[in-house]
Amino acid sequence: MPFDIAELPLPGIITIFAICTITIGFAGVRLASVAVKLAERTGMGQIIAGALFVGMSTSLPGSVLSVTTAWQGYTDLAIGNALGGIAAQTTFLAAADIVYRKSNLEHAAASATGLAQATLLVSMLAVPILAYAGPEWMIFHIHPASILLFVIYGFGLSLLAEIRSEPMWHPKKTDVTDEDAKEDDEDIYPESNLRLWSEFLILAGMTAVAGHTIGQSGLAVVEKTGMSETAVGTFLTAVATSLPELVSAIAAVRIGAVNLALGNIIGGNAFDVLFLAASDIAYRDGSIYAAFTDQHLFTIGLVILMTGVLLLGMLNREKRGIGNIGWESVAMLGLYLSSIFYLSA
Repeated sequence: MPFDIAELPLPGIITIFAICTITIGFAGVRLASVAVKLAERTGMGQIIAGALFVGMSTSLPGSVLSVTTAWQGYTDLAIGNALGGIAAQTTFLAAADIVYRKSNLEHAAASATGLAQATLLVSMLAVPILAYAGPEWMIFHIHPASILLFVIYGFGLSLLAEIRSEPMWHPKKTDVTDEDAKEDDEDIYPESNLRLWSEFLILAGMTAVAGHTIGQSGLAVVEKTGMSETAVGTFLTAVATSLPELVSAIAAVRIGAVNLALGNIIGGNAFDVLFLAASDIAYRDGSIYAAFTDQHLFTIGLVILMTGVLLLGMLNREKRGIGNIGWESVAMLGLYLSSIFYLSA
C-alpha cells in the first residue's frame, strides 16, 4: 500500500471500503458468465465449475484478506473473516432462492454432486475443531491440520468428478429439476480459450487486490471505532469479500443455471475453510487454531448447522414453501440473523 489507510478520517476509510466492495461485486457478475463458458469447454459440469472456477476465484478477496491479516498478527480478523464468510455465503443461498421463482432452489438443484459437496464441507469444518482441541503439533511451523485440509479438499474434488461421471444414484426428476447443460459438439461460445482464461485471471486479480484493501480498511475501522476484530471480520469484511458469491449466484439463477449457483456457494465455502489453513501458514506466532475463541467456535458450529439444514433441504426437496422458498432457506436466514446478536455483543 502506498499509504496507511488508518491515517485517513473514518469517512475516507468507509469510502475506500465501499469502492473495493463495489469492485468485487461487479467482477463477480462477469466471473459467473466466464465460469459457465469454461464449464462447457472443460466438460466439468456446473457443480464442479462452481467449485473450481467461481468458488475459488470469487473467494480470492477473502483469502488474501485472511492471509495478509494473519501475517500481520491480527488473528481475530483473519479467523472471523474466514468463518464469517462461510456463514454469509450460505445465507446467500436463501437470497438466490427468493430470486428463483420457478420452485424451491434446493428442489431444482438436487444432484448427487451437490450433496457430496456439502458433505465435503462439513468434513472440512470438523478439522479446525480437532486442531483446536488436540495437541499443538507443528511441522515446520505449520499445524498438521492445515496440511490435512488441503489433502481433504483435493480428494473431495476428485470424488466430485467421479460422482458426476459415474453417479450411483440420481434424484427423482420433476418438471423443474435442473441438469447440467449437455456437452455439445458445437461450441456456442465464440471466444477463444486464451481470451476466456485471460479474462478469468484479470477479474480474479482485481478481486484479490480489492480484498487486500478491504482487509486494511477493516483494520482501520477497528482502530478508529474500537469495534472488535472478530465483529469486523465476521460481518463487515466477510460480507464485503463474499459479495462475488452473492452476485454470481443470483446471476446464475437468472439464467437458469441453478446447479452453478449451488456449486458456487458450497464450493466457495469449502475453499473458505482453506483460508484457515493458509492463514496458519502465514501466521508466525504458532498455530492459528490455538488463537480460536468461544466466538470462533460458535461460528464454526453455526456454519455446520446451516450446512446440515441445507443438506436436509436438498434431501427433502420441498417444491414450494413459505413465500415460494424452502423451509431450509427460512431456517438459514433465521440462524444467521440470530447469530448477529450474539457475535456483536
